[in-house]
Amino acid sequence: MSTTLTPSRLADSRVRFAHQPGFWVIATAFLITMAFSTVPTPLYALYQRRDGFPTYLITIIFAAYAVGVMVSLYLAGHVSDWLGRRRVALLAVLAEAVAAAIFLIWPDVPGLLLARFISGVGVGVLTATATAHLSELRKIARPEEDPSRSALISSMVNLGGLAFGPLVGGILAQYVASPLERPYEIFLVLLLLSAVGIALVPETVERLEERPAYRPQRVALPAAAKPLFFASAIGAFAAFSIFGLFTSLAPTFLAGVLHQPSRILAGVVTFAVFIAGAASQVIFVKMERRNQLRLGLAFMSVGLVGIAIGGLIPSLALFVIGGVIAGAGVGLVFRGAVATAASLADAGSRGEVLAALFLIAYAGLALPVLAIGLGIALLPAATALLIFSVLILILVNAAVPRMIKH
Repeated sequence: MSTTLTPSRLADSRVRFAHQPGFWVIATAFLITMAFSTVPTPLYALYQRRDGFPTYLITIIFAAYAVGVMVSLYLAGHVSDWLGRRRVALLAVLAEAVAAAIFLIWPDVPGLLLARFISGVGVGVLTATATAHLSELRKIARPEEDPSRSALISSMVNLGGLAFGPLVGGILAQYVASPLERPYEIFLVLLLLSAVGIALVPETVERLEERPAYRPQRVALPAAAKPLFFASAIGAFAAFSIFGLFTSLAPTFLAGVLHQPSRILAGVVTFAVFIAGAASQVIFVKMERRNQLRLGLAFMSVGLVGIAIGGLIPSLALFVIGGVIAGAGVGLVFRGAVATAASLADAGSRGEVLAALFLIAYAGLALPVLAIGLGIALLPAATALLIFSVLILILVNAAVPRMIKH
């Protein structure tokens, strides 16, 4: 259990940033880290072409990242509640820098697996920590402001980072001489600069002199609040499964089923899906939460149908349009899930509750993608995509209406 500090108790002569600029430093570090996590998306096909491994191995490499996220969320996503936000965020970003170095030093499949796993560990720790840290910094800097604004910025930073990573990776893959090195060199520098910035940001929780006994992640909620939490988590699971598709296998579908091998196109398509998720949150920010969820459900449903039909026809335009519409829906559902989970927790357990939400969400990032990877090994890619779309369509239509009722 942590104690959220008041501004007067947060004075620290070693900290150079006030809470408002500190908020933006954490937001920038969060953005860079999330972008780094998706930079490999358009590069997987280059690794595959270089080493000649089968498509399902791409899903395993991607799953190593998602497993890292889930392991860290389960074991350490909540520790910032009693270790402090700044310290844990700093360690998470440094883990990403280690992953970038491994990509450069050991670019073979075992190295890719290790780098992606470490990257997942860092992202898992940072996601819950940064979300809670941003909320607390903003509350201290602007106590009169609606807390939902902080949740909006945090969600936009998360999705915006995930969007820009593939775009940067795709552009570099298309135009630079060393596409499997340059992206990681750039992000290694950015991550190290982010670490320096985080070290200068104010702390927002007080580390207790007597630390509580360590335990893995659990959902620290009253029994009455758990049904709503798990409804939100299942909605996040379904939403992230769509993102998992576009951060792992979308370039493979573009090159194989749709006969579009361009690396920059692969990056742009994934960017468009994620940026649609961020944009929808801004466009509909004033809409009441239940209406946002209803609209998000409609967007995800229509988008999944477009993705499936686009793969079957096949049609590049329908596949991309379906992905963008689904991405817009994911943004609304994901924001609703985060805001709902945060509202269910008190200040001392906010990091823990958010870690539990992201743990389930990132399971959605990994498990359906592994299933579709296996499906591609056994079935035509278009058929595997259709099955994936139908299953996620059923899941999202089962989960989101429960969120709307509460």
